[in-house]
Amino acid sequence: MANRKLGRPTDQRMAMLRNQVTNLIWYGKIETTLARGKEVQSMAEHLITIAMRQCDNTVEVTKKHMNDKKQIEMLTVQNDSPARLAARRQVMRYLYDIPLTQNEDEERDDFKKRKRDVKHPVVEKLFREIAPKYKKRAEEKGQGGGYTRLIKKGPRRGDAAEMVILELI
Repeated sequence: MANRKLGRPTDQRMAMLRNQVTNLIWYGKIETTLARGKEVQSMAEHLITIAMRQCDNTVEVTKKHMNDKKQIEMLTVQNDSPARLAARRQVMRYLYDIPLTQNEDEERDDFKKRKRDVKHPVVEKLFREIAPKYKKRAEEKGQGGGYTRLIKKGPRRGDAAEMVILELI
């Protein structure tokens, strides 16, 4: 499959597309040119499909844990299955990490606890929020794909490039 060159060398083009796909997944909407939007749309839909196939593929594991009183406790933990772990790593290979930000009404200790639990927030958002939503939609409607929408905005002032808003549906 031939990709659009977008007037950039390969390394710059791939970095730009990775950045835009990451921002699309994190924020849900980006504004870009039509040619870039079509490339970003293709990559985002591919990553969402990978996440949809493995979003609920977990394994329940029991582990032995020693508590403060030196007693052995049995803990039941939900782990990723090997297939889901491979899918997460494949998605992590493409997406950039966006650091979590502290909410205005959130205390520092609560933010640190939330930050400690999530190592890759963009990947977590994709697997925990976006993929289950689209999987449910695909089961209801009986169709896959079509997770993003391109809305034409008009020409950009200066170079008259066609601008679009790319958003997750």
